[in-house]
Parts: sequence; structure tokens; C-alpha cells
Amino acid sequence: GGYPTGLKWTTVAKAPGPDKYVICNADEGDPGAFMDRSVLESDPHRVIEGMILAGYAIGASHGYIYVRAEYPLAIERLRKAIQQARRNGLLGRSVADTTFGFNIDIRLGAGAFVCGEETALIASIEGKRGSPRPRPPYPAEYGLWGKPTLINNVETFANIPPIIRKGGDWYASIGTEKSKGAKVFALAGSVVNTGIIEVPMGTTLREIVYEIGGGVPNGGRCKAVQTGGPSGGCIPEQYLDTPVEYESLTALGSIMGSGGMIVMDESSCMVDVAKYFMEFCMSESCGKCIPCRVGTVQMYKLLDKITRGAATMDDLALLEELCDVVKHTSLCGLGQTAPNPVLSTLRYFRDEYIAHIQEKRCPAGVCQIHAPVEVAL
Repeated sequence: GGYPTGLKWTTVAKAPGPDKYVICNADEGDPGAFMDRSVLESDPHRVIEGMILAGYAIGASHGYIYVRAEYPLAIERLRKAIQQARRNGLLGRSVADTTFGFNIDIRLGAGAFVCGEETALIASIEGKRGSPRPRPPYPAEYGLWGKPTLINNVETFANIPPIIRKGGDWYASIGTEKSKGAKVFALAGSVVNTGIIEVPMGTTLREIVYEIGGGVPNGGRCKAVQTGGPSGGCIPEQYLDTPVEYESLTALGSIMGSGGMIVMDESSCMVDVAKYFMEFCMSESCGKCIPCRVGTVQMYKLLDKITRGAATMDDLALLEELCDVVKHTSLCGLGQTAPNPVLSTLRYFRDEYIAHIQEKRCPAGVCQIHAPVEVAL
């Protein structure tokens, strides 16, 4: 599931040239997701150790942690941890009195969601505008300053030290055959217990919502669970027994993403939910490619039209066509996944779209639809 870390490391290690880089992607842009922040604030040394080990494995001598400027406590603790590592001989020209040298610098992101994409992140570190470039070439071959570059997220680097200590078989024993290990999620929305959780891969959505999350407040019914942040899909209640793993989520029209997980109850209008996330993707588009720059705006306008009760079935057909075009022609992952909330809600909650269009009503009572009034003369 996902892109195997070992394969990525091997590719960078085998890449020719003496200069290579390690980058920790801590640019956590999903609304309400604080997985990276919690790790960096509580145990930054674990991430630093993982980066040092990665540098040794691939032959890199320099690393960067790209972290959101909105995380001042995480940044402060990272800086202190890096200073402590240097004082104790774990960073510098001679790591632990060996011939291996490695240094780490911090780079602050300015809040652009698109900078979570690898090539946009690299451009930002280089001092350029944070916009993506076509791949291939991939960062593993042509990355920071044109050199082979390894990019992993906070969670991956934090997992390296315990894997080194306990062995790969120990880690592989957790999770499922195709999605190994554990995953950190930010559980939010209509659940009793919200917060950061860590579960083995393969744990079902029902277990997360009801056993960990405590269920919907006041005994309410779970309507859907969105995974993968603003560009993830909405999974309906009948699929709550789905194991959380890369393949199963993709099959349902969603993604694992960084780990955002939002629970929705019966008070949520799924058309309004799709509109909300489309507005986010629209505002965060870097504008470099036309499908994302123009497509997200047009999709948002159509969704807004539907929530106002002003749309026709032709508008719905156009919305579906736009989703397909944007998904398959956008330059980077932001545009390619932006239609997911729309496509998944159309797939599982099409009746709500039909109610807005044909019956001029919002089943959840969220959208302000003003039905035409006939005045008797």
C-alpha cells in the first residue's frame, strides 16, 4: 500500500552522484489534522534519528525539515532537539565518532496546501514559488538542487528507529499483508472522543468510530466517514466494516492521505460537504495548470448552484464530466484528488443531489433553498 519506503530509499541510494538530500515533509495542510504536529512537539528526537539513519542508508550528508510556520511550539522543540543532537555528537561532521557526517536545517512553510506535494515543497526550499512540476523525473533522481532526494513524512521517519531496534519482521507483524504497520489519524467531527489516535492497519472504520471514538453523540447515527483530508472521499455507514488499508479505501473512492478522519452524522448535507471541500481545494490551487485552476472554480460554482436549488440535471451531468477531466488531467495530486469528495458523494448520496435539483429541498435542512412561491391573484 502507498509507495514502499524501502523501494524509495533504494532508488535514491543507487542514484549516481556524491550529493544527495533527505527531506522530512512536515507541511501538514489538512484542516483539523495535527498528526505531524503532535509527533514533533512530543518527540522530535525520534524524527531526527530517523532522518540520520535515512541519510546514512542513502549516502546523504544534509537534511531539511519543512514544517508549517503555524506550529511555533513544534518549531521551537525541533530547534532545541537539533541543538542537543549537535552537542551530543549525533549531528555534524562526525556522527557518533564515525566517518559519517550529517546536518539538519529547518525550513518554514508559509501555509500553502500545495507545498505538501513533493516537487512544490522542493521548489519552496530552493526559495522559489511553491508550485509543482511534471514527474518524471522524480525527486529520487532529480530533486533538491537537481540532486537525488529522499522525501518522507514525519510519521515514516518516526517509525524508522523502532524498526531498526526491533526488526522488520516485528513491524510487518502489525497490520495487514499489503498495508503493514500502524497509522496515526486525527479523529474529528461527530464523535464523542476526538483527537489523535494510532491503530494497526486493517482496523475497521466501525471500530475506530464506535470503540475508540465512542460513537456519535447522543446515540446518533453515523452517516459517513471522510478519510484523506479535503481531497478524500466520503464513505457511507454501510461500509463502516471496511478495514482501513490503502487498497480498500481506494476501492471505495477515498484515499488514506495524511490521516485526517472526519465523522459525519445525519445533520450533514453531503452536497454541502462536497462544496465545502471543493472551496478549500479551489482556494489552495497554485494555478499552474488549467484543469485545477479553472476546473475547481467551475465545480465549486456548480455545487453552489445545486445547494441553492437553482441547478438542473444538465448541471449535474456537467459536474460529473468536470470531475473526470480534472482528475485525469491535473498536474499534481491536489488537482487529481480534488474531485474525490464530489465523486464519492455522488456515488453514495446521489439521492441528496437529486433532492436539491428536482425537489428543491435539502434533506438535511442545511442548505437555504428558496422554493418558488405561487401567489393567487
